[in-house]
Amino acid sequence: MKINRPLATLVLQALEEILFDKKFADKVIEKHLRAQKKWGPSTRKFFADSVYETVRWYRLLDFIANSNDLWRVLGASWLRQGFDLPPWKEFEGLSYDYLKRKEKQAASSFVVSQSLTDWMDKYGREQLGDDWESVIKALNKPNEAFLRVNFLKASPEDVIAALAPDEIVAEKISDEIPGALRLKEKKNIFATQAFRNGFFEMQDPGSQQIVPLLGVEPGQRVVDACAGSGGKTLHMASLMKNKGRIIAMDVHDWKLHELKLRARRDGVDIIETRLIDSAKMIKRLEGQADRLLLDVPCSGSGVLRRNPDTKWKLNEKEMERLQATQYEILSTYSSMTKKGGQMVYATCSVFPSENEQQVKRFLKEHGEEWSLVREIHLRPDKEGFDGFYGALLRRG
Repeated sequence: MKINRPLATLVLQALEEILFDKKFADKVIEKHLRAQKKWGPSTRKFFADSVYETVRWYRLLDFIANSNDLWRVLGASWLRQGFDLPPWKEFEGLSYDYLKRKEKQAASSFVVSQSLTDWMDKYGREQLGDDWESVIKALNKPNEAFLRVNFLKASPEDVIAALAPDEIVAEKISDEIPGALRLKEKKNIFATQAFRNGFFEMQDPGSQQIVPLLGVEPGQRVVDACAGSGGKTLHMASLMKNKGRIIAMDVHDWKLHELKLRARRDGVDIIETRLIDSAKMIKRLEGQADRLLLDVPCSGSGVLRRNPDTKWKLNEKEMERLQATQYEILSTYSSMTKKGGQMVYATCSVFPSENEQQVKRFLKEHGEEWSLVREIHLRPDKEGFDGFYGALLRRG
């Protein structure tokens, strides 16, 4: 890939928006790609990879560049990715030999070599002890692309065959996660007829293991109380064979609008969306849900591979805010579960403070009517997927 000035300038602009203006990396990249309709697949991939890998390794790259100049940071990033640098003044002194020397120096510092803030490294060690280093090394690997087959419209074999004409190779992962497919190479699957037909959704296999934990069945009344744009809501609809009723709730109306569009494409018509605009919304559903999913807001520490900018946004104050929100949701929204019903509390975090510690506190205060049935801990250094936690609880 030959790097030209206009392309490099757009990469730099995206990095400034993410690193300095604190905008979400995926949204920034999506905005730039949407604006450059004439870019081919290789240019689009180069742009996205350049931004993500520079954000992922920002602290290490800053050390290598030995400068706060973002141009030099970007140059160091391209060298690490194996690209030859243009002979521009911004990149003077940067070479592969220089890169190797600086990387060797960085190896003596875990926070620099693994590109972490001091706070996150300290917090991770407090939370996970000796496991922290293997976890963060796994989270620093680029994310792979995974699909979840929509069984309402297709089988894994149908999806594999439908993608083949577009030269997209997908393969099954395991029988334990029956709807999960891995793409051998990242490509624009959203332009395929198979996607437009609603044959699949993009979803990590770790995420795909949360909804089955809930044990939804056709005909049930199910509430997804933190639905967002509906990845897990649609998974529930598929497992319920589009029979029953799902109430998808969120505090953001635009996310629920996106869910409606996705549901239409997937052939799902059992979802009713409700905006949470007051506590009355929760009160009206008290004791009505056969199943309740609480996929609560969290640090996102388990999905750093796909959201590396989270490393530069998290801090102690934000963690305290998130944990307070998590427990408020768990302790109040749980009332929507009927007696004898089941609830799953889930996060995409690897930190116990957001996971089992919240559940233990809940059971200590509400154990007279709730019991823990099962927990799952999914770690990127063990299963190889995103990090997730799920706790299945039953209301007596």
